[in-house]
Order: sequence, then structure tokens, then C-alpha cells
Amino acid sequence: MGLRVLAAMSGGVDSAVAAARAAEAGHDVTGVHLALSANPQSYRTGARGCCTVEDARDARRAADVIGIPFYIWDMAERFARDVVDDFVSEYAAGRTPNPCVRCNEKIKFAAVLDRALALGFDAVVTGHHARLSGGVLRRSVDAGKDQSYVLAVLTGRQLGHAMFPLGDSTKAEVRAEAAARGLSVADKPDSHDICFIADGDTRSFLAERLGTAEGPVIDALSGEVVGGHHGAYGYTIGQRRGLALDRPSADGRPRYVLSIEPVSNTVTVGPREALKVGSITCERPVWNGPVAGPAEPRACTVQLRAHGEVYGCRAQLTGDTLHIELDEPATGVAPGQTAVLYDGDTVIGSATISAAA
Repeated sequence: MGLRVLAAMSGGVDSAVAAARAAEAGHDVTGVHLALSANPQSYRTGARGCCTVEDARDARRAADVIGIPFYIWDMAERFARDVVDDFVSEYAAGRTPNPCVRCNEKIKFAAVLDRALALGFDAVVTGHHARLSGGVLRRSVDAGKDQSYVLAVLTGRQLGHAMFPLGDSTKAEVRAEAAARGLSVADKPDSHDICFIADGDTRSFLAERLGTAEGPVIDALSGEVVGGHHGAYGYTIGQRRGLALDRPSADGRPRYVLSIEPVSNTVTVGPREALKVGSITCERPVWNGPVAGPAEPRACTVQLRAHGEVYGCRAQLTGDTLHIELDEPATGVAPGQTAVLYDGDTVIGSATISAAA
């Protein structure tokens, strides 16, 4: 006996094939596209596979081919509050958020799942590339497309009502299957950019909402002012390009953003080696693996950015604070990003980076 399943259909190839597989497996599937903007024309266009008017049309066409009912749910107000406003406020506080993580947490597996359960659905199926077995989240077999990192903020309850049918397939296999099924999105490009910043210019997007405020760029080694900016929110830890410095460093080597101080509106730059950190402190931990948060140091691995490097580490939970000691130094660790702990390819848990040293 199949389950009653709600398929979140973005208009891309992955969600279309996921919905098709769920239907073929004997589940009672209903497709839903999330309208995330009150003005969809302001979002990215050009077959990005996310949340534009053309994406809604692609999702509807895919549902017709699969032969499942299809609806559009208006999530614009919730998305603006929980994702866009959060994105802006995090940058204003000197942190670097990941809006895809927040969207999965607050929209797809909070607002949508809660509504789905209230309507009598048993689960939500998405096109994320990750594996789920017995409520345990694991990496996709396609390492290049793995999305377990952005799903690691989900709770055990949320994972218990989730389905990820694509975790055992590569992206090439998904596209080939879409073509074989007659889905017009088979060759549609993947979405890589922030959907609500139409032109991809994050700094201008933030300036429109936070205004401009001139401040200094200071060299960490000399203590001298070596440039200026119109808002510290326009920078992120580890950034090299777009610094607009007045003069080169004494040794001629590139300089990187080392710290951002929103109160004084100061950006500090310095050499790459100054970016190296060995200890990371995190807040708001979520434990969705087979074992609860480690009260004693636990050897595991950690990923600090989406599609970023994986580091060996020792992790320990003290109260509501997660402490991570890296086996080797990492660079470009930015507060606001998510640290995801793994045991092999299995997700142990996640937390938001608050500080690094």
C-alpha cells in the first residue's frame, strides 16, 4: 500500500524525476510548486530551475506528463520573512548566511511539511541528491551533486516524513531518465545562484535594503587604513576580489578579508595564512544522526561550506554549544555558515558557526 505523498516540484529536472519515481513506486502523489515571490518576474530567469514564472510552468507540464494532480502554493510572505529578511539581517550582523540551508529548514521542511501533514499527506518528496535510510541522512552516490550539507539542518521528525528518491543516482542518470520519460526539463540547466537576487549582485541587493555607510579597510599587519567601502555587509571572510584597496601590501602578496566588524563598520584584511583556524564554535546544534550530540570529544569529519572541503576533526557538545577542533587548519571559515558533521557518508548533525580561531 503506497503512501499519500506531496511532491515539491521546483520546475527543474531533479524534482520532476523524483515525483515520477514516487508515482511509479505506487504512492499517491500530488505535485506542488512553491510561489516564493509576490513578483516572480523579479527572480532569476533563463531556465534556472527554481522559483520564476517559467519554472512554475515547467513544473505543471512535468506533472501533466507524470499524470499527477498539481497545485501552486503561495509561500511568498513566509519566504520573504524567513529567508530573504534573514539573509539581509545576517549580513548586517557581519555574518555570511546560506539561504538554501534556511529555505530547506524554514520553507520546504517546516512550512510545507507542516501543511502537508495537516492535509493528510504522509511525506514530502523532493529532488535533493541525498540518501535517506531508516531516518538517517547520508551523502548521495554522486559526490559532485551531493546535497546532504543543505539538508543537515532538518530534525529527525522532519527526516521521518521526507523522501529523497534520487540519492542512489548520478545527475547524468537522472537527466537520461527524464528524457526517456518525455519530460521537457531533461536538459534544463541547474540552479546555482541565489534565486531572489535577480542580477546576482549581492552587494547592490544589500545596499538597497541596508543603505550605504562609508567605513575603513584596515591592514591587519600594519594597522593602516588601506582602503574604504560603502558598507561592511558587502564582504565575507576569505574574500579576495573586489576589495578596492588603495595600495598593495608591503610584500606584494594578495590580501583577504580576515574580519568584519558591523558596529564600527570596519573591514580588516591580511595575508592568506592569517585566515587559518583550528578551533570552531557553533550554536543552534541539530542532531539528526543515529547518535545524540557527543558529550565527549568524538572523531568525525566536518564540512564548513556547501561543496567545500571536508576536514577531520573532534567534536564535542557543551550545553547548547558545539566545539570543533580541526585536525588540520581550514581557511575562509565564516560565522553564519553551517558546520555539518559526518561519520563516513552519514550525517551526524549540524550547527551554525558563531566564531573561529
